[in-house]
Amino acid sequence: MPEFLQYAFFVNALIAIMLTSITCGIIGTYIVSKRLVFISGGITHASFGGIGIGYYLGINPILGATVFSVLSALGIEFFGKRSQIREDSVIGILWSFGMAIGIIFIYITPGYAPNLMGYLFGTILTVTLLDLYLLAALTFFVVVIFTAMFKTILYISYDVEYARTHKVPVSTLNYLLLGLIALTIVLSIKVIGIILVISMLTIPQTIANFFTKDFKKIIYYSIIIGTAGSLAGLFFSYGYNIPSGASIIFSLTLMVFIAWVIQKITIEKNRRKESIPNE
Repeated sequence: MPEFLQYAFFVNALIAIMLTSITCGIIGTYIVSKRLVFISGGITHASFGGIGIGYYLGINPILGATVFSVLSALGIEFFGKRSQIREDSVIGILWSFGMAIGIIFIYITPGYAPNLMGYLFGTILTVTLLDLYLLAALTFFVVVIFTAMFKTILYISYDVEYARTHKVPVSTLNYLLLGLIALTIVLSIKVIGIILVISMLTIPQTIANFFTKDFKKIIYYSIIIGTAGSLAGLFFSYGYNIPSGASIIFSLTLMVFIAWVIQKITIEKNRRKESIPNE
């Protein structure tokens, strides 16, 4: 048995990576297809407000981030559709408001100011059994929802009007999926952090898009790519004693470049084959 597998914290980190890759692979495919990357960024940074409130109230900061993120996601959907404020403006307001609230409450919390690096960049090697149970529950719920409602989610991802003509409850599903996005973001904070979580929701899908446009295949490829990049980043982090979240995103970004080169080479080879006349 390899030496690192003898440590419980490293085994927990490996399990967390697999669960996070599955959840982010599925949810991220919806985000990229629906072009909700900016919304996801707003929810991600708004969650910092919940962390600050959690510290101030003396409760688990992740619990505070969960409540704040879900309310922010629902608020973006509600005010973006039912007010005169543009959706991107609503996102910007909640984004900055969440960060400001987080800083204010952390500042006024009695005692020493907590170390926020773990929440900003992730501390995967400190993942607990409770974190794993929560990730496992979320992964199970996401898989069940997307399996049971795959065609419906596919419709609202690409053609909302078509979905409405088939009497699909678009608004209800939007609220549900935004809630899942918020939960995915919050429970991924421990693994890769607030600043980097959006990359986990977009980079694997971007790489998968180089090779396929099929929604289901993008999900499968994203899970594989996310797992591979996260494992590479984790081992790199373990070997060189650097922040795990940053090394994971670095590995995934490097994979983007490699995938782009492979795609260009493949296209060039196909072009040359087509240019050779048949004898």
